[in-house]
Amino acid sequence: MTDWNDLFLGTIAVATLLMALAQVGAMVVAARFARQAQQTLVTVHEEIRPLLAKASAVADEAARTAALASAQVQKIDSLVTDLSQRVDETATVLQRAIVTPARQGVALLAAVKAGLAALRGIGDLRRSSSRSEEEDPLFIG
Repeated sequence: MTDWNDLFLGTIAVATLLMALAQVGAMVVAARFARQAQQTLVTVHEEIRPLLAKASAVADEAARTAALASAQVQKIDSLVTDLSQRVDETATVLQRAIVTPARQGVALLAAVKAGLAALRGIGDLRRSSSRSEEEDPLFIG
């Protein structure tokens, strides 16, 4: 029985050795995989770093451009408001300088026209009264 015991004990020892070798092999493969993963991460990190710097620069430039655009819009708004006020002031000045005197001129012309019409009316009345005196004797009624 000792032979069988030694045989089983040897089989167990060989199986344990094989399992230990398999575990060592798995650890070696895992260590290689970890090194490759670390190298890949380092490479990716090195390639991403310039891209992140460029993205940050683009974001900074976009913020600066937005600030400049906002300032320009404020300037344009100020200019349009000022222009609108000046147009209103110019229209008021034109109305005072041209339209009001023109109205007064038209009113003056209407007064002169009415005066002339009145003078004509008086002349027409004199003529019509002299005609009516001449026509009365000829009237057959």
